[in-house]
Amino acid sequence: MVSQVSNSTNSANVSKNKSVLGKDDFLKLMITQLKNQDPLNPMDGTEYAAQLAQFSSLEQITNLNEYLKQSIDANYMLTQSINNTMLANLIGKEVKVNSNEIKVNGQENFTIGYELPDGVRNVKVNIYNEYGTLIKSIEAPNTKGSNKLLWDLNDNNGEKVANGNYKFEVIATDFSEKAVSVTSYVTGLIDGVKYTEDGTMLLINGVQYSAGDILEIINKQGG
Repeated sequence: MVSQVSNSTNSANVSKNKSVLGKDDFLKLMITQLKNQDPLNPMDGTEYAAQLAQFSSLEQITNLNEYLKQSIDANYMLTQSINNTMLANLIGKEVKVNSNEIKVNGQENFTIGYELPDGVRNVKVNIYNEYGTLIKSIEAPNTKGSNKLLWDLNDNNGEKVANGNYKFEVIATDFSEKAVSVTSYVTGLIDGVKYTEDGTMLLINGVQYSAGDILEIINKQGG
């Protein structure tokens, strides 16, 4: 009777603190069970052997999980190291980036890119300042496939825009004046690679982009 009460009490204490028993908890329960067993009615040898087998299995599984975790962590670190080295080799290359952000910081122009399907009649590129105000509308080429538009950084009044952050959207319609889906992007040279808490970032046209935003590497440095 003492054994049953003690076991229930210890189990309850463990349950309050943990939702899953680890191998240390399991061993503590076994030891407590042995200490508090009724001398006149000791634990059955078969039952004790079964509990030892359970403990052995639990320890093996715990050790295997720890090994797998260490292996996964090591593989992740190795992959990150390889990726960082490869990304550093991209410095100086021109790329397409999945983004509609523009950062003006003293440059003379900015290249906007977009992909068009067949059957597009009209294309317009609208550019907005950081407050969402439309500052420039440009009639753009409607050629099927990849297109580039060079914005001279002038607004609709012909004045140079101030340094800052801007966004653009590409609006396309077909011959029935229905909207057509367009894939837009920016192009530029990779100026540098920056390692942050959010992962490896690429510096392109003065803007940070995630490596996952790269759509295409256009050419090699000096190519």
